[in-house]
This record gives sequence, structure tokens and C-alpha cells, in this order.
Amino acid sequence: MSSPPPSHVGEASTSRQRSRNGNNGNGNNGNGSGSSRSRRQRRRRPQTPTPSPQVVVITSQEASTSTYYNLNGGVWPEPFVESLALQLALDTSLSHGRLAVAPTLAILFQVCTTWRAVSRSELLWQNLVRIVWNSTDLHLPTWREEFIYLHSTSRNFRVSRYSYYVLRPSDHLLAAAPGGDDGGAADQLPLLCLRLVLAGDHLAVGFSDGSVRIFHLPSRLHLQTIHPLLRDHLGLFSRAVSGIVLQPLADRVVFASLDGDIHVASPLGGPTSARRAYLGDVVNDGALVDFTGGGRFWVGLYAGVPGRAFRVWDADSEELLFMGGSLTDPESVMGWHMLTEIRPTEFVGRIRVASQGLAVGVTSLRALVLDLEQHVEVIGEETSRRGIIVGSVDANDDAFVMVDTRGTASVRQLRTLEEMSRFSVSHRGGGGAPSVPLRGMLGCINNMYVMMCAGGTIRVWDAAQGEYLYSLREWVEEATALAADDRHIVATSSDSTIHMWDYGA
Repeated sequence: MSSPPPSHVGEASTSRQRSRNGNNGNGNNGNGSGSSRSRRQRRRRPQTPTPSPQVVVITSQEASTSTYYNLNGGVWPEPFVESLALQLALDTSLSHGRLAVAPTLAILFQVCTTWRAVSRSELLWQNLVRIVWNSTDLHLPTWREEFIYLHSTSRNFRVSRYSYYVLRPSDHLLAAAPGGDDGGAADQLPLLCLRLVLAGDHLAVGFSDGSVRIFHLPSRLHLQTIHPLLRDHLGLFSRAVSGIVLQPLADRVVFASLDGDIHVASPLGGPTSARRAYLGDVVNDGALVDFTGGGRFWVGLYAGVPGRAFRVWDADSEELLFMGGSLTDPESVMGWHMLTEIRPTEFVGRIRVASQGLAVGVTSLRALVLDLEQHVEVIGEETSRRGIIVGSVDANDDAFVMVDTRGTASVRQLRTLEEMSRFSVSHRGGGGAPSVPLRGMLGCINNMYVMMCAGGTIRVWDAAQGEYLYSLREWVEEATALAADDRHIVATSSDSTIHMWDYGA
């Protein structure tokens, strides 16, 4: 590749041309005598040839790791161009949203062919996926394809472009509970879907009989039904599933029941029984009303015994790390009632765990944030004067959403509790249309959007701006659970029907 010619070369050529035309450089046309012109020509030194521009050869290997030139002839190192692209992507994402990043980068890479070559860097696209889409997982052949897929899927989410499917557990052959005696009267109770967890290409559904069913989302096939180990129980619903932790590859599923038992199973390893990792003690600990996990931790939220609201386990060693807290002390009686009477949309409390080692716990009266790293401690707390609809609470890795009893939703930063957006969910269409019932409202949040289900309708908002986007066309009769990731929304109804909306590109 030849470097651009130095700027003085063009100036020397112009000066010589003026001399040939008789211009003295001051605007005079040189009308002097011929002898004077002849003497000047004789006194002029022999013209020194202008050196040709130096040719710089860069191999194809060096071209990807060495230097590039800007339009003015200066040298722009590749790391500088990549850093510029990353900073531009971050600034654009914060100021105009993630969907604005791709068009901005397209303009940047059109500056020149050498800048366009930077766009072929896999390391650049890997960093862009991490910075813009908060993902470190590669599902496609290249990071560039991964970025395009995430952008397209998020765009589909915003403009309501999806495919709708229905799954019914009765459509699949369900494994019988092991151990012979299935619990007597409990088997005659209606089967209710109580918990939903999405992880990668898999969906885990927890039921009131204590079972967990695993589905493969691309094929919508039922893979396996997992039952807990049976033992004497206190209350008809003591073995109802209260929480699930599902790893992205579905090689391990952890699920808890109201009586405090925690089971671990490998759903893809064949028809094996679940292993009990923790034996609950409902009399001394209370009911395990919610259970979740993420990264290094499992966290359980209990109600029924004062001073024992939280338990934290190491997810790898299954060792109990912490026990304590008073968040659910005012809800002790309701915690006991859950063992004998299931109301799917009435929750004692919610607990959610983020990958950065934070957890948010919410009841109808308070919301608090726990730092799980090192020592479990409360780093943020807020009391609600209006009351919180517990079923509306959900969190992603950076923020959580909750709705008060007047229908005002608030999206807040996890670590600081700073409010990011606020909007009303109590009106149809998000405006001044007739109000919707708040009783039984269910909510969830993914990386960009908030979903709320009330009165059988699921509506979608932009999480960062609080802008109402649309309502899903399909009706959910008496919703019992709601979950979403960046590609899917899943809801269950009282007849155990599983509704799924797929926004995949």
C-alpha cells in the first residue's frame, strides 16, 4: 500500500509552474527584458528531482493487527479505531437506546475502506455483544452474526413481530411420581402452573404437585418430567414448586418446594430421580415462598418464622452461607396459609438474583437489595406508602420493576434504587382508556422491555423510557405465571395451558 504523498510535493509543483508562466509570486506578470529573463535562467541552479513518495508495504497479516490511515494522511492504529467504535456504541446505547447502535456503527464503518476492514474484527464484535447486549454467550458461528441476531430479535420485540404457540402438559406423556404412594388427596387437586423459568433454548415449568417439566423451545417438545422425592408433608400444597434455577444448557435443574426441600436433577441425563440437596424444616423455618438463583448463589425467601426471611447457598458446593433477615416478618401468617391454600396470583414475597452478586427482595410493604458477595448485607431499602403488587416484581441483571397499588410502575437500578422510568399500567393502552384490574397482576422484565399481564391481556413497555409499545393479541385466561427473556414471553393459565410468544429473528 502506498502512503499518501507529502503535502509539500503539490506546493513545489505549483511554484515551478508559476515560474514557467513568468509569475514572480507577487501577482506581477513579469514584463521585464528578455536579457534579464535569460540571466535569471542562467543563474538558476539545476533543478533537483522531487523524490517519489515512499512505498510502505503492509502484509495481509499486518493489515489486521498493525495500522490504518485516515483521510488526511495520518496514521490511525487499529486499536484506536476499535476503541472509537466501542465508545461510540456505548454512548449511543446510553443516549438513544441499544437499537440505535447498529445504524451508528454502519455509518462509522463507511468512512473508508480501511475503517470498513476493522468491522471484520471478531474481537470487536465480541466486545460489542458484551457492551451493548450484556451477553457473553456465542450461539452462532461468529460474534458479528450474534450481534446482528440480537439486534434483529430486539427489533422484533419492539415492533410486535412474533410467532405464537400453545403448549399443554396434557399433550405429553407425563412420568408417574416415583415411590408408589403419590400423596393421596393431593393427587386429586387441580394441576396448576406456578413457576416459569427460561434459560437458553429450554423452558422449565413448576407445578402445584411438585413436578417440573422441561421443554425444548425451538422444537416445542416436552423433554422430561421431574418429580421430587416423597416424604411426609404438612399441608396439601407443601410440595408445590416455589422456585426453579435452570442452567442455559439444561444440564442441571434445581427446584424448591413450599416445605423447604430443594432438589437437583439432570434433565438431559435420562430418566433419573431427583436428588434432595436440602431437607426443609417447615416448622422451624416457615414456608419457602420463593426460590431463585444466578451465578454463584441460590437464594430462598421464607415466611412463617420471624428473623429467618433469607437463606443463601453456594450454588456449587450447596453449602448454606447465610440465614436471617426480617423482610417477611409481617407476612408470617400468610406464609403458613400457603401450605393449605394456593392462590397463584397472591404472593407473600419475591426474590430475584442478578449475575453481579445482587439480590432484590420485595413484599407488599418493602423492597430491599442484598449484596451476596463476601458478607450478605442490605445495601438499599425502600418502604412503600401505597403498597406493592408483589406479582408485578421482576429483575434483570441491572434493574428491577415493581407496581404499586395505584397502578404506577417504577423501573429502578438494582444497586442504587435510582428510578430509571415510571409509567402507568392501570389504563388500557397506557393512556386515558378505561382502567384495567390490578388484582392478580403479573410482571416480568428482560434486558429492554417490561411486560405486565392483567385482565387476560399482556402489554409491553420500553423499560428505559417507560414508553407504552403494544398489547399482545392473544388472550390468557386467568394467568398464573409470567416470564420473559430477550426472545420469548411465556405465560400460563389456570387450565395449565402454556402460551409462548417467540420473537426470534
